[in-house]
Amino acid sequence: MILRLDHVQLAIPPGAEDACRRFYVDLLGMEEVEKPASLAARGGLWLRAGDAAVHLGVEADFRPARKAHPGFVVADPDALAAALAQAGHEPSWDDALPGIRRFYVADPCGNRLEFLSSGITPPA
Repeated sequence: MILRLDHVQLAIPPGAEDACRRFYVDLLGMEEVEKPASLAARGGLWLRAGDAAVHLGVEADFRPARKAHPGFVVADPDALAAALAQAGHEPSWDDALPGIRRFYVADPCGNRLEFLSSGITPPA
């Protein structure tokens, strides 16, 4: 029934768009995608990198996702972790999965993100 995952949505507080642009676009290299006019007035951002799409939606009663998280496969986790740390976003490494290099980091709003060397879900 399900064909693929279209996007992941994370909540952000009102007014956090610029801080999120600096993090997701400038630091992570994602591309901001123009939201449809019918949704643009709600605020937030739509972002894409390769097949990964993230929607950041404004939530008035915002609470960061500290356990739930998207996981992004990246080419060089060590280089990304170093760039994030240099920008003030300290990675937390996790070696619980043998053979997979991965870490967690919080976005500017406190949402948890995972970055890993390869997918942990076996291919179909």
